[in-house]
Amino acid sequence: MQTVDQTRDWLLSRARVVDAIEQVPLLDAAGRVLARELVSPLDVPPHDNSAMDGYAVRAADAANVLPVSQRIPAGAVPQALDAGSAARIFTGAVIPPQADAVVMQEQAELQADGSVRFTAPVRIGQNIRRRGEDIAVGQVVLACGQRLRDADLGVAAAIGQPQLAVYRRLKVAVFFTGDELVEPGEAAPAGKIYNSNRYWLVPALRQLGCEVIDLGIIADRLDATRAALRDAAVRADVVMTCGGVSVGEEDHVKAAVEAEGELQLWKIAIKPGKPLASGRIGDADFIGLPGNPVSGYVTFAVLVRDFLRARMGETVQGWPQPRLLPAAFDWLKPDQKREEFLRVRIVTQDGQQQLQRFANQGSGVLTSCAWADGLVRLQPGQSVQPGDLLPVYPL
Repeated sequence: MQTVDQTRDWLLSRARVVDAIEQVPLLDAAGRVLARELVSPLDVPPHDNSAMDGYAVRAADAANVLPVSQRIPAGAVPQALDAGSAARIFTGAVIPPQADAVVMQEQAELQADGSVRFTAPVRIGQNIRRRGEDIAVGQVVLACGQRLRDADLGVAAAIGQPQLAVYRRLKVAVFFTGDELVEPGEAAPAGKIYNSNRYWLVPALRQLGCEVIDLGIIADRLDATRAALRDAAVRADVVMTCGGVSVGEEDHVKAAVEAEGELQLWKIAIKPGKPLASGRIGDADFIGLPGNPVSGYVTFAVLVRDFLRARMGETVQGWPQPRLLPAAFDWLKPDQKREEFLRVRIVTQDGQQQLQRFANQGSGVLTSCAWADGLVRLQPGQSVQPGDLLPVYPL
């Protein structure tokens, strides 16, 4: 068995970035992966401007009662400020030449003749946003390989970019093996179960931004599995399956992948999990998740999600930094050979955050994943006593 770290590193080393780039309108770019760094062609803000409504002045004149010589709304081009005068100015408006401070209107008193008097000391530079204070011309504002968030799109808009170059969506074909499976809405006679794996995996892939090709349930036969793999490989960048990757007589995925392509890896020292298949069919990568729903869910979260992110062109760093929180449970019979990922929930007790674990950590108990908001990572043989500080990764 390979360790979790070895497997993650190996998968990331094989992650080939998709080979096509497309230009998309800014409002359609959220969640996509940037394919070229974005360099600002201008300063933001493009000029010194007022941070609030008030009066633009020369600080040296501010101790006097000053006539108001002009009015400057946002978007207007001001005249130079006359000596011994103030300019009525509004938030975002350009600072007039010769002015070096803005007095907020709450510290100004209008006089009967329209002049203004200030009620607080004035210092040079106060309440002025400087040109280029946020972004300087030539600055890299968005890096190639970053997944675009709402604020990132706001930054792109601030430098006038109407569209962005992003990697095309990763195409992922999925199918599910098992003659015992039926779809929700169908009758489930004796010996049959509902295909729960489809209903967490497909949304998880879509949430990553993948284009999902859902091939449904495939019969537990070698010929049917091989045909499904061939079909999927010509349509997708990555082929994923749930189930059939073990060594039972009815587990055909491993044999089918070896017949149609190559299989490099399939036993991982992870619990729940272990039978993770990986390889290639034609030019498509292959990932075979275990069929037990919790095993598949945890293996996807711990190992496969980051592989797909890297495949999409996203820059993937090392393990995310876990939070260290005290356990409010014990775990006295650890697995001696495999890392364990316990489904836990962060709760607050007596003002302190701590970790509760789901009572039944079995690989078929999908309710543990629906209940949990994190995974605790335990090393082989690591037991837990209440109060132990444990690393927890958010789900």
